[in-house]
Amino acid sequence: MSEIITVKAPVNIAVIKYWGKRDENLILPLNDSVSGTLDTDVMCAMTSVCARPDITENEIWLNGSRTTFDNPRLKKCLGAIKSLAASQKSVSDEFLTWNVRICSENNFPTAAGLASSAAGYACLVCALAKLYKVTGDVSSIARLGSGSACRSVYGGFVQWKAGVRSDGSDSVAVQVVDSKHWPEMRVLILVVADTKKHVSSKKGMKISAETSELMQHRIKHSVPRRTVEICDAIRERDFETFAEITMKDSNQMHAVVQDSYPPSVYMTDISHRITRMIHTYNDMQGSPKVAYTFDAGPNACLYLLEENVPEVLCLVKQMFPSSSNNFVTGLPLPKKMPSKVDFPMEPFGTDLLKNVIYTKIGDGPQVVKDDHLLDQQGRPKRYV
Repeated sequence: MSEIITVKAPVNIAVIKYWGKRDENLILPLNDSVSGTLDTDVMCAMTSVCARPDITENEIWLNGSRTTFDNPRLKKCLGAIKSLAASQKSVSDEFLTWNVRICSENNFPTAAGLASSAAGYACLVCALAKLYKVTGDVSSIARLGSGSACRSVYGGFVQWKAGVRSDGSDSVAVQVVDSKHWPEMRVLILVVADTKKHVSSKKGMKISAETSELMQHRIKHSVPRRTVEICDAIRERDFETFAEITMKDSNQMHAVVQDSYPPSVYMTDISHRITRMIHTYNDMQGSPKVAYTFDAGPNACLYLLEENVPEVLCLVKQMFPSSSNNFVTGLPLPKKMPSKVDFPMEPFGTDLLKNVIYTKIGDGPQVVKDDHLLDQQGRPKRYV
């Protein structure tokens, strides 16, 4: 029997957005993107996999429910790993004939704009790669499951290169810097909603690619320049430049969404209140101290340096008061927090945010040795 392999993989939050595909089947993007990989100790997907001769069909359990293996993206990822294993002769021919059982869990809401599919598919592909003992870069295989999943294969800051080849062989993720390069970088995720999106990212991207004129300008002019500039800013630890580009690119992606026909709206009134709060705060400081970015959902991801966390966290709690006793989760809170921030805006209202997740830049996928989701017989521990 094969061993059980368990991997935990990170969420990544893009600062240069991936929006739109040039090939739906291979999930090839229309432009490069850049993201920060978040700490797996705070937010992660965890996946256990095994292959056995007594498993009668491929199975996947996702967040407690058995799900059909008919998903084409899931089949592509498994098929690509098996094909690579066959070419590398990393396992026996008999092993390649066995079916697999996969059990995966996220410790954060799924399909709510928190990059759950990126963490999930990166986790799955890295776990399967370990199971089949394949070597080499697997970011292009993770891409077959979810485009942004290829960025979660690495830690630190990561660039996903769009590539130009029709077969997608040059559409891969590369690490810009590792997690230790900018140790002061912190992230606050303001969770506006944890419900499923009205319009999926996949559908929204397709509409934009087909109808938005602004998107064409973004692909040809804005993103190539911004990608170079923000990677330089990351390498130089230039937060002011990093913050400005991050916010401008987020704004432009959502402008593209609005420029699409019909428009797909992901930000809400609360999202826009967050942007007003951040711009007002940065104006008070005289330079950008916080950068917001929004993926295809209402939740805000704030990038900031550790020294500014106490005041910004106090500001968030002041402007979005909560009745929850567990409003801020994640990393330990700063020991010294101001009681109030002198701010020229009235609080927006109580319980408009679900919670705040405090985290940092982290490493890529890691093998977990002692906490499998499958038992020794390859059965899901929690659901049998």
